[in-house]
Amino acid sequence: MFWMKKVVVGDAERALVYRNRRIERVLGPGVHRLGNWKRQLDLSLHSIVDAQYNGRDADALIAGLGARLDDHFVLANLGMQEIGLMLRNGRIDEVLAPGTRQLYWKGLAQIEVRTIALADGLAIEPDVANRLRQLAYLDRIAVAGAVPTESAGLLFVDGKFVRRLEPGAYAFWNFRKNVSVEVIELRMQAMEVSGQELLTRDKVSLRVNLAASVRVTDPVAARTRVAKHAEHVYRELQYGLRKAVSSKTLDELLGDKASLDADIFAYVRGQVAGIGVEVLGVGVKDVILPGEMKEILNGVVQAEKTAQANVIRRREEANATRSLLNTAKLIEDSPVLMRLKELEALEKITEKIDKLTVFGGLEGVMTQLVSLKGKG
Repeated sequence: MFWMKKVVVGDAERALVYRNRRIERVLGPGVHRLGNWKRQLDLSLHSIVDAQYNGRDADALIAGLGARLDDHFVLANLGMQEIGLMLRNGRIDEVLAPGTRQLYWKGLAQIEVRTIALADGLAIEPDVANRLRQLAYLDRIAVAGAVPTESAGLLFVDGKFVRRLEPGAYAFWNFRKNVSVEVIELRMQAMEVSGQELLTRDKVSLRVNLAASVRVTDPVAARTRVAKHAEHVYRELQYGLRKAVSSKTLDELLGDKASLDADIFAYVRGQVAGIGVEVLGVGVKDVILPGEMKEILNGVVQAEKTAQANVIRRREEANATRSLLNTAKLIEDSPVLMRLKELEALEKITEKIDKLTVFGGLEGVMTQLVSLKGKG
């Protein structure tokens, strides 16, 4: 009849029927005939391929349909401290922010909204985090990161330290909270303090390079008690080096570098113990002197070595003279020894000559003419 209206709704469609501009019903798939007396009906056809209802009158539908709403819609109505996960056929399809109110069509897929209370904790379950990463949601709605082996993670929420994280992968909801994760290295680290211009106790200017090995033992203290623990340790190494060098003369520094290392180590270790950092070792790598000071020291060393050489030479000469004197006294007291020394001298001479002419016997060799003719 002319006052009836035929409505055809497909399998992937739903029709909203408004009478006198007020929601009356929702039509599912099929052919429907509705009374349209005085053209009181208005129809709105919607595709439900995308389960989310995109109309602007969601609140009116909720109020108008009342108990019938559950026949056609899933209502997500989240509190300000809740997060919603919209599951489509059992798999996460969308994340809903706190305070969201949203309708989803029933029909083509099984739709479920799971709520998560932020008061129960901000950590995201690994399987949820993996699914959100696949959907490219994770970086937009969460803080995710990994804490490597031999490191510690520190979780901060709204600027307050919450807890320490052991090595592993983590993700935390970032709704209505400012969440951050910082990673602190726990392995031993090398630190160098180079090119420090310093004055010794005797006012000698020199340049020193220092090396140290440190590690963090308490990551919470290292992060919360100082702004940047590495810079703090570096400054304390500078102060310790300056203090140790200024308390020693140049000779003391060059003569005993081990005591310099020990002084610096003791000072720095005490200064950084309260910030959760341990100094494992300190060593002075280089002590660099100005050019003119090098020349002076080289001259001093050369003079010392020359003096030592002279002392040794004089000592050896004195020993040789003393030995000759003792020999002479023995020869004076023993004619036989005198003759043996003469024969020894003759033996040495005959080794170096070709012919020997002797006048007056052996006595003539020693007191008269000895004619030597060399070889060739």
